[in-house]
Amino acid sequence: MALSASPEPGQPCAGASDAASPGPSNPDRFEAALAELEGIVQKMESGSLSLEQSLAAYRRGAELVGTARKALADVEQQVRILEADVLKPFDSTQVDES
Repeated sequence: MALSASPEPGQPCAGASDAASPGPSNPDRFEAALAELEGIVQKMESGSLSLEQSLAAYRRGAELVGTARKALADVEQQVRILEADVLKPFDSTQVDES
């Protein structure tokens, strides 16, 4: 993929090719962030990226990890609210007794 010298209005400056995500914004779903992160890891593990591309991919991956952590924290908070803030440890023996 070739990089243009000057990005179009509204487009970020390109420092690396397709090593990073297809878009600069963070995904709005946990699953989308995880899927993109898995793709980045595969590219980095393949060894086909240049040093600059690897750095850009690492930065994007760090952003995605932050997005995923926030999504998980949000869901955890929603569960606490739904459970009236009384989370109990899971006990598999209680499930089998039914």
